[in-house]
Amino acid sequence: MTSTAGNVISAADAVTLDGLFRERLRFTPEAVAYRDFNLQHANWRDYTWAQIDRQVARWQAAFERDGLKAGDRVAVMLRNSHEWVIFDQAALGLGLIVVPLYTQDRPDNVAYILNDASCKVLLFGTNEQWGAFAGVRDQLGGLTRILTVEDQPGASDEPRLQSIAQWLPDDGGETRHIPRDAGALATIVYTSGTTGRPKGVMLSHRNILSNAEACLKVMTIEPRDVFLSFLPLSHTFERTCGYYLSIMSGSTVTFARSVQQLSEDLINVRPTMLISVPRIYERIYAAIRSKLDEGPALKKKLFELTVEVGYARFEHSQGRAGWHPSFLLWPLLNALIAKKVLARLGGNLRAALSGGAALSPDISRVFIALGLAVLQGYGLTETSPVSCANSPDDNVPSSVGKPVPGVEVKIGDKNALMIKGPNVMMGYWNNEEATRGMISADGWLNSGDTGRIDDTGHVFITGRLKEIIVMSN
Repeated sequence: MTSTAGNVISAADAVTLDGLFRERLRFTPEAVAYRDFNLQHANWRDYTWAQIDRQVARWQAAFERDGLKAGDRVAVMLRNSHEWVIFDQAALGLGLIVVPLYTQDRPDNVAYILNDASCKVLLFGTNEQWGAFAGVRDQLGGLTRILTVEDQPGASDEPRLQSIAQWLPDDGGETRHIPRDAGALATIVYTSGTTGRPKGVMLSHRNILSNAEACLKVMTIEPRDVFLSFLPLSHTFERTCGYYLSIMSGSTVTFARSVQQLSEDLINVRPTMLISVPRIYERIYAAIRSKLDEGPALKKKLFELTVEVGYARFEHSQGRAGWHPSFLLWPLLNALIAKKVLARLGGNLRAALSGGAALSPDISRVFIALGLAVLQGYGLTETSPVSCANSPDDNVPSSVGKPVPGVEVKIGDKNALMIKGPNVMMGYWNNEEATRGMISADGWLNSGDTGRIDDTGHVFITGRLKEIIVMSN
């Protein structure tokens, strides 16, 4: 499966991530690029590619006025929003290197990252976030500018601090795209640091663009598709597949209000595509089970029959099982059970992509049986991130799929899963020793996971070479 060829921007045509945005603007300037919720007016707002481009130019003018030059690092600690995209595109277009930060990260950890990457600019969402940094402000001496999306309540004793309304010029002129090499460093993404201080993963424009393009060869994405973005953009899975990939395909991204309001947003936005870690599917499944346990026994029996028949239909559609007379019940079971459950997810989902950790086959089985294509994949921040993925036409839920186009995998010593391809990182920032320990001289990256590959080419993750804790949040 491939996306609609006429509308997709190739990595070769884009060259860089800001070049990707430039090409999208040239193709569909007045199409809706992003949608978010306006708290003041309690409604959803649309932004076209052209409107975003005008804001990018304003940010670039302000960056240039502050004396920032290509190669300087700038950090963003913001919830998913059109401002995140504008900051990123403005920086990339000037050759700046973007350092994404988790909004819930500890101030001392953020201070370490800002110093390690020698960041010059930090963008917060709220004044409350800046207030949380009171204890580490003496460690932020390298910053030349501190920005908040939220307006400043009054005079501050911090001369570097400004709201973006104060900082941005009224007009930025034309958007700048400094000519760059596809192999140039685009971003430094710091790992969680569960096994010590976080390491900065260096990803080039080519790393990310090649990965987004490979994903589009696995799953059909079209301009009519709507993504609901709630997994943090600081997470490379969301950034590549829910942001850059949507520019490549010309789709619309709607930014969820919060994880707490996700149930409402799914119904209001009615997305066609969902990108998430397993925890979200686990929560939805738990809510379904709880409701069934509290309800009448007949409804529970009907649900179980729906799952049984629905999954058998799925196996038949994949060519792994024959036709069964029970399939004749599907129109009734679909109307009574499946459609009603999927309506809680908006009723419009074509596919749900899962990554970041293993999704229980029992849980994916339920959603697949109800008619939702749950596609599990595998990757690391160090691989931009997708290395393997299931496709709608070749979906083995217990596996993480086959290597995406252009990527090779093999089993190495101690059953380690080894990865090679254009998506493999440039290395770790300021840490050549860690880079050598991760990537061999001939370009194979050791994932740290153990696995096996079956005779059909599907990859199965069997464990970790070194156990780490992956928290549900």
